[in-house]
Amino acid sequence: MGSAADTRGEHATATVVERAAGLGGELVLRRVDGDYEIISNGVFLMDTRNGESERLLVRAALDAAAARPGAPARVLIGGLGVGFSLTEALTGDDVAHVTVVEREPAVIAWHATALRPWSRDALRDPRVTVERADLLDYVTAPGAGRFDAVCLDIDNGPDWTVTPGNARLYAATGLDALAALLTPRGVLAVWSAGAAPAFEALLRGRFGSVRVRPVPVPRGEPDVVYLARDPRAAAG
Repeated sequence: MGSAADTRGEHATATVVERAAGLGGELVLRRVDGDYEIISNGVFLMDTRNGESERLLVRAALDAAAARPGAPARVLIGGLGVGFSLTEALTGDDVAHVTVVEREPAVIAWHATALRPWSRDALRDPRVTVERADLLDYVTAPGAGRFDAVCLDIDNGPDWTVTPGNARLYAATGLDALAALLTPRGVLAVWSAGAAPAFEALLRGRFGSVRVRPVPVPRGEPDVVYLARDPRAAAG
C-alpha cells in the first residue's frame, strides 16, 4: 500500500475517475493534482506520489536473496497496488520471473489506463504473470511454487488490514504457509505503515533471521519493512 500518512494537500481537489464494485467492497480511483489514489470503502489505501518504501520492500528482499548464490530470482508479490513494487522487481537482470497476486479486477484493469505510466506497462513484460486471486488462497493452494523473494504489500500492515480475513496471513498459520513458499535462500518481506511489535515477535519465533527497516515518510511515523529468512520447522 502507500504510506498511511496522508500527504495530500489540505485543499487539493479530488476528481473521481472510476468507481468499481470490488470483491472487498467499493473501490474508487481518483485523481488529485496529477496523481492517483485508490480508496477502498472510503478508506485511503495508496497513491502514486512516492513509492519509496514499496520499492525498498522488493529491493531489500532481492539484495538479501542475492547474498546467497543462485540463479536469477523468482519473485512473488502480494498486491499490485499502483505498480511500484512490480516495476522495482523488473529494474535489474537479477529477476527471472515475477508473479503478482491481485484479487481486484478493477485494480488490474486500471494498469491498462490511468495507472499505466506508474507500472510502465510492466504487465506486458514476458517475465510477469498476474494471478487474479486472494493472496491467502494462493499461498495455501497446492502447487503454488517456490520463490526467492515473497513480498507482501496487500494491507496497510499486519495491524491494519484491508479486510478482516487478511489477518490470517500475519498469524502463525499464515507465516507457516509463506515460509513453505521460500527456496533455501528465500526471503519474506512484509510492508507495514508502522511498527507492528506483535507481528515482529511472531516472525522472530518462526524465522532464524529477521531484520527491520524503517522508512521515513513526509508526515507521521515511518513505514516499516520486515525481512525474514531461514524459517524454523513449523510447530506441530
